[in-house]
Amino acid sequence: MIRLIAERTPAGTSYLATGQGHPVVLIHGVGLNKEMWGGQIVGLSPHYRVIAYDMLGHGASPRPDPETGLPGFAEQLRELLEHLGLASATVIGFSMGGLVARAFALHFPEQVSGMVILNSVFNRSAEQRAGVIARTSQAAEHGPDANAAEALTRWFSREYQAANPAQIDALRQVLANNDPQGYLTTYKLFATQDMYRADDLGDIRVPTLIATGELDPGSTPDMARQLAMRIHGAQVAILAEQRHMMPVESPRMVNQVLLDFLKQADAQNTSAKGIVA
Repeated sequence: MIRLIAERTPAGTSYLATGQGHPVVLIHGVGLNKEMWGGQIVGLSPHYRVIAYDMLGHGASPRPDPETGLPGFAEQLRELLEHLGLASATVIGFSMGGLVARAFALHFPEQVSGMVILNSVFNRSAEQRAGVIARTSQAAEHGPDANAAEALTRWFSREYQAANPAQIDALRQVLANNDPQGYLTTYKLFATQDMYRADDLGDIRVPTLIATGELDPGSTPDMARQLAMRIHGAQVAILAEQRHMMPVESPRMVNQVLLDFLKQADAQNTSAKGIVA
């Protein structure tokens, strides 16, 4: 079992780092923290340098100003890479982390060598948008725990919930223990920024994978396909019978998809460097 000690950047971002090789950065979803990536850290670190960090307002990282937008979250990642002395990395963003990964690729394109968007949102329908705005209002009134039970029901299969009650309860505690203002600031972005600079997504020119679960109700296969159509050469993977929290519920399946993509991206980047040279 890999046991890591969290470290901090000068700006206060809490992160874990392990493994050797090409750097891969993992960005968690709203209300969660770097600990959600345990299965991926175990699966990827024999092959890559794996870095997982707490977004602003989450875990042990600083709370964002209420007016912080996606560029502020992208800047947090830039500062982390600078602290680690990394010129570039492959970024893997889950759910809200997918929005941060997209923003980072748009604002700091020279620092992205590849991108994976897992179970993230794009071009919500009017009904979907109304639902997430309603949940934002509930969180504003009642705090981070307002939607926890409903969220966990959406996120995991009934079988997984029944077989892992202690883990589900621990995740509910993680959601409940979020800083209310940090959570709300982030959730508002998650609720409203699914089309952030959508017209510029074609400028992203690195190997990209958009993946989600076949049964993910909030980050649907159709969203994944629509997003991939905006990004040059992006691939799509729809994982059969998976729901939102597939990195946690099915880490081996997700890790195999990630490793296959990362190997392919490494080959593409090596080939591109050879052409430039």
